[in-house]
Amino acid sequence: MAVLPIRPTPFFANKNQAFWNLQLGGWGGAAMLRAMSALANGQPPDRLVIILIATITGFSLSLILAVVYGQLIRQRPLVTWGATAVVLMFATGVYAFIDSWVLQVAGAATDGNFVSLFVGMYFIDLTLLGAWSALYYAINFFLQVEEQADRLERLEAQATSAQLAMLRYQLNPHFLFNTLNSISTLVLLKQSETANAMLTRLSSFLRHTLVTQPGGKVSVAQEVETLQLYLGIEQMRFEERLRTSFRVEPQAAKARLPAMLLQPLVENAIKYGVSPQEEGAEISIVAQVVGPRLRVTVSDTGPGMTMNDAEDGLPAVRPTHARRDSTGVGLTNIRDRLAQAYGEEHRFEIRSPESGGFSVLIELPYETEEQDETLSAPQAAPSQQGGAPIQKPSAPPAVLPPSLPPKAHQTT
Repeated sequence: MAVLPIRPTPFFANKNQAFWNLQLGGWGGAAMLRAMSALANGQPPDRLVIILIATITGFSLSLILAVVYGQLIRQRPLVTWGATAVVLMFATGVYAFIDSWVLQVAGAATDGNFVSLFVGMYFIDLTLLGAWSALYYAINFFLQVEEQADRLERLEAQATSAQLAMLRYQLNPHFLFNTLNSISTLVLLKQSETANAMLTRLSSFLRHTLVTQPGGKVSVAQEVETLQLYLGIEQMRFEERLRTSFRVEPQAAKARLPAMLLQPLVENAIKYGVSPQEEGAEISIVAQVVGPRLRVTVSDTGPGMTMNDAEDGLPAVRPTHARRDSTGVGLTNIRDRLAQAYGEEHRFEIRSPESGGFSVLIELPYETEEQDETLSAPQAAPSQQGGAPIQKPSAPPAVLPPSLPPKAHQTT
């Protein structure tokens, strides 16, 4: 289900404005409640002046308490709560003294004893300022917890980005060493044109791997273009032993997937499917849309995978007797990147039947560039038959490897 890109503005986004809104609303509501109670009990209208003075006094004292509490909240808990109790008692005494004095001056007190009046007002004002203090600390502690949660979320996002970058930049040095060794051999054989072509392809491929942001996404067509650059380099090494096949549906060509997701799979297929066999192998890349999901399959016709090669945690591994030794690092890398990017909303399976061959199947939620730009905006209107959103077909990407220069000397 698509998630609406709506982030409601929190009430405390502007803490200063929120404080004054709460101050005015809270004390104004308390004054209105006391005024309505006085009128309902048949008290004279001049009682409203006394209520107004009491409200202004409480409002002013709460401003002073806010400054003091703002300093105390940063201290150790014992200091905070002990000093808060002392300050609250003193502020309540001042509040009760002013209220009692105003009541006596206005002649609204039924008992002429000032001490009794002060004690009675003290408990009333203690309840009011105590509730205000509890609300102040509750809100500020909530804001601190929210700030820590936001900080933790940012740290987790940074850690995820760093992990994605680490996984993405784990290019197999074996490929670079072999390519540079091939270029060196071509130079020694004075095949300068072929060496230059191979070096140009290597430069273009590395540029593709570095331009994309870590964790970024590209279209399947762009990923195929990168694979063709990579396979063009390997084709010059393995010549006719490396055979490739691309089948990309037009609708699947527009789908988005993590950049450089398929290159390690193709690299594994070359290393373990093409290299160990004299006749080489064929590598097939199939991309299609199945319902609301993108399905990509990378397979080779080389040996299968042995039971010892199956790393813990890699799903749907079927053992065979012929597969070569494999560390499983590339497959684990892909699995971790998918888990980081999609969580449980993906499928990752590797298959190796007894008859030979090896394939990796990946299913992802179908996303297009427009959906990425709108941050997963609401889903498009479904078709009349209630199926998946209607997608306008586009031209398929190039599915044939680029033209290659004359055959080069093979290196291992």
